[in-house]
Parts: sequence; C-alpha cells; structure tokens
Amino acid sequence: MRFTASGFLSLSLLSLASFGALAAPLSSDAGDVGDDPHLRPDQRVVVTASREAETAFEALAPVIYIDRNEIERSLAPDVGDLLRFHAGIDIAQVGGPGQTTTAFIRGANSNHTLTLVDGVRINPGTLGVAALHNIAPELVDHIEVVKGPRSSLYGTDAIGGVINIITRAGDVNRLDAMIGGGRWDTREAAASGVLAGAAGSLSFGANLLQTAGFPTLASQTQDSGYRNGSATVAGRTTIGGVELGARAWRASGNQQYAGYDADFALVPLDQDYVNSSFAVDAAGQVASRWHTKGVASHVVDDIRQKQSPDYAITHRNTLDWQNDIDAGVQRFTVGGLVARENTRALSFGTQFNIDTNSQTWYAEDHVTLGQHRLLGAVGFTHHSTFGDHATWNAEYGYATSADTLLTVGAGTGFRAPDSTDRFGYGGNPQLKPEQARNLEVGIRHRISAHESVALTAFDNDITNLIAFQFAPTPTDPYAGQNQNIGRARIRGIEASWDYASELWSGHLELSRQDPVNRDDGTRLLRRSRLSGAASLTRRLGRQEAGLDLLASGSREDYGYPSNVQLGGYMLVNASWRTPLVGGLKLQIRVENLLDKRYEYASGYNTMRRAVSAALRYSFL
Repeated sequence: MRFTASGFLSLSLLSLASFGALAAPLSSDAGDVGDDPHLRPDQRVVVTASREAETAFEALAPVIYIDRNEIERSLAPDVGDLLRFHAGIDIAQVGGPGQTTTAFIRGANSNHTLTLVDGVRINPGTLGVAALHNIAPELVDHIEVVKGPRSSLYGTDAIGGVINIITRAGDVNRLDAMIGGGRWDTREAAASGVLAGAAGSLSFGANLLQTAGFPTLASQTQDSGYRNGSATVAGRTTIGGVELGARAWRASGNQQYAGYDADFALVPLDQDYVNSSFAVDAAGQVASRWHTKGVASHVVDDIRQKQSPDYAITHRNTLDWQNDIDAGVQRFTVGGLVARENTRALSFGTQFNIDTNSQTWYAEDHVTLGQHRLLGAVGFTHHSTFGDHATWNAEYGYATSADTLLTVGAGTGFRAPDSTDRFGYGGNPQLKPEQARNLEVGIRHRISAHESVALTAFDNDITNLIAFQFAPTPTDPYAGQNQNIGRARIRGIEASWDYASELWSGHLELSRQDPVNRDDGTRLLRRSRLSGAASLTRRLGRQEAGLDLLASGSREDYGYPSNVQLGGYMLVNASWRTPLVGGLKLQIRVENLLDKRYEYASGYNTMRRAVSAALRYSFL
C-alpha cells in the first residue's frame, strides 16, 4: 500500500469527515456593501438564510456577517483564518498557510458545511470538504454564515450550516491595489476595480500570495511552502428589461506538505491545485409581483500530486431556477436545482470515474402578520446514488417590539455520500445519506441604535453517520469498509454582543456546546465545548487600532493507541491602520501577540508570533 500526497490528504480529510447542494443562486449583486464600519452585523443585508434579501436581525436563522472592513483589517491569508475568530466555528488546519483547512459549525462534521462562492456550491464531489484555504480574502467583499440545517433550500451538505463567500463587485467606479508581506518570506499583491456606466458594470480582481511557510508536522524540519494565484471577474447589464450577469472565480497554485512513503518514512510532498467557479444568470419580472432568475454554473476542483499519478478531480454543471412571488403578507419562493457531476480519483491504489446526477426542488412560504413572522420550507431531492429524500424547515418569529425578536425553529438536513465514500478505498455503494434534525430557540434585542445582543439554544441530532469500519485481513491490516454506523448529538447555547459607533466598534461571541458520539458517549474529535471570540477597534482621527481575541477549550484528537487531549488556548491579534499621503494607507498586524503554543490538530504546527504589513492605495 502506497501513501502518496493526495492519498495522505484524502486520509486526513476522510478522518475529519468520519467524526466530523447543489449550486445556489447568485447572491446579491450589490458588491462591496461591507465598507461602512458603523453598521452592526445584524444591520447587514443577507440573502443566504432564506434566498431573499433581509437584514441579519430579521432573518429567523442565526447569521454571522463578516464585512469588508473586518476582512481588510485582518490581513488574513485565507478565508479559514477569518472564520476562526467566530465562536461556534471550530477550525482545524493541518499546518501553516495553504494547508488543508476545515470548519466544524455547531459541532457538526467538517463535510456537513455547505460552502458557496457567489452562491455557487464549491464542495468537491470527491471528499466533500471545500478548499477554504485557497480562497483569497483580498477578493472577498463579505461572508455570510448561516447556522443550522438548510438542505430544504440548498440540498446536500447543509447540515451544520452554510458559508456563502461573496467576491468583490459593484456598480461604482473604483480602482485599488495592495502589496504586503511578513514572516516566513510571505509576499502578497492584489488589485481590484470596477468600471461602471449606463450600459452596466465590469468588476475584476487579482491576488498573488506566496510563502515559504513552516514545517507542517512537529516532527518535520523542512518548510512547507504555498503559492496561490487567484482572480475574479464579474459583469452586469440590462437588455430589454432582462438583467444579465456573469461571474467567475479561479484559484490555482502549489501546496507543499508532509506525507509518508511506502516504508512509512516522513517525506516532503507537493501537489498542484485548481479551484474555480463560473456562472451566468438572467433575471426579470414575469409580472408585477413575480420575479424569476435562472443561473447556469460550472465548478472545478482539481488536485494532482507531483510525486505520483494520484489525483482527485470534480467537474459539476448546475442549472438553478428561482421564482419569487410577492403576495403581500406572503412571499413565496419556489425553484429547482439540476446538477450533473463527474468525479475522478486515484488514491491509495483505488481508482474511480463516476457520474452523479441530482435534482432538488424547493418551495418556501414567508408570512408576515403584524408582530408575527413565519417561514416554512420543503425540499425534495432525487439523487442517482440513493434515490429520493425530503427535508424541511419551520421557523417562527414574534416581535415583542420593534427592537426585540423571539424565534423558534426546527428543520432537517442531509448529506449524500460522496464518491470517495462510495468508490474510494473502503468504498460502499450501498451507503445511505447522513441525516440531521435540529431544534432551536432564540432572542435578539437592540439595546440602542449602536448596540445589540442575541442568545440562541440548539439541539442537533445526526444519524447514519458514515465511518470507516476496520476489518483487517492477513494481507491488509487496514482493510475495511465505510458504513452508516455513527450517531451524534450536539446541544449548545450561543450568545453575542455587537456595538458600533463613530469611534468604537466591538463584537463578542460565546459558545457552549456538547458534541457527543451517541454510540459510546465520547466527545466528537477536534471540537471544543467552550469557545469565545472578541474584537475591539478604536478610531483615532484617521487612524484605527484593533484587538482580536480567540479562546478555545480543550479538544480530543486522533491518536494511537488511544485518542489524545489537546489543551485549550487563547490567541490575541493586534492591528493598526493609518493613512499616509493621498490614497495611500499603511496597515500592520501582529498575529499571536503573546506567542502562545497551541494545536488545531495533534502533531501539526500552528502559527507563532508573526508580523505582517501592507500598503493599500485607492486610485479613485
């Protein structure tokens, strides 16, 4: 049995998944909406929670909103680095910049998170976990994270939640550039802009990041470098009352990391990758109260190992048709998603080439009657792997006043077995979908025009979890097969506080959850019970200073002959921004200010204290 780079990566991700949708419509076309630092996150307009525009305060599902101001201030190398400073999202990164990064939302598995770029599903069909580490924040306008199942609207994978990453666009002329760098010989350059006129708009962006990195494993001495070249382009126009648009994102480069050879010796390895999405859409009014939109998209996830012929490739074409009907107190959303996917892989000596077809049809009714708000959604999926599956969401909100909203909700979600589950090493074509049932209650309150708080309690029960069942043979000690043998239950409570004024902005999140394996009563791996995140920024004239804090409780991780305990940790980051001359700005960030030692995953290195700096210039 040969351990190659992509094989080693596959094993790591499958291990995460064992304990741990289809395309959606393009999101709001109003790009760069996150630049106003004086808006609280609950005042932002989101579309992911219900497929219609609403503020995060009005949405009946809990939503995290990461705006452009927070993205710029972070100088984050990837989207995973942005998400980790939000409680209830456990990030596991196996090494430094560019290394595989996975997100556990509300204690669910890493492949229970549906990830969208501009509303288009990018989860690969081979391993199910989106490449968050390859998405450049410099090209992102804002991020919407919806917690809880949303399979009724998005199909497979939306069990723990949905992450929708909106790239920069807009309809106002601008042109800006950034150049920066820092420790580990990290260099980055980016440029983006918008050309707008009476005929429409054209938006574009490019980013190049290169770093020597640091050793992936604690037992390794050689650095693991990373290179990422990314670009986006978007265009919009209106012809004869029909809105036409196109949007594309592509990231490609090389990732170095550590693996094992046939003799189980640690060796440096690397692989080339391509992640991309392309979508075209047309929208218009069928009648005064009936709006329709169609989207056709194509997604590629391509990983090719350099030291062997191993690879993992996904190509997916999707058609998405959404109809919004305004009936006064009721708003109906009905539509469907039809997807054709091809997955090819060679890993651990196992090869497959599989075509998968699926159709998801959904209907949602949103009712507003005075102080009462009700959302009901049903989804029906026909999948060539396992047949038919139905999901639903039912949510109710009661506004005791204009500033207080009580919510209660229930819903179901599912994850279809991916191609590796079915046909990879230990694959089982007879697998059933993983299923979830979620209940939650919450309250949101605006204390003042500047301040708001929220509290949510949830209970998520997951069955038919797919896990590798070992059945060693004399010739293969690792023999076995994937089976639907797991059950999990995650109960928790989340609280948040937000403040925004001309001079100060602050954010605090706390999460207490109990992610339990119901078969043996143990805690699910790589997930903490307690976590907290806080940020505070102060504007000093034209300058701005900020602090970010992340605290995480202890976790368990894989180990042999028994699991290992990972200690809790606290991270503090500091940032400073100041204008220089004209449109030139200087930005400095200190990562892990206290130089703490910590682990996301057992045996893997994490970032120690590091300083980075960047110059930004706005030409318009």
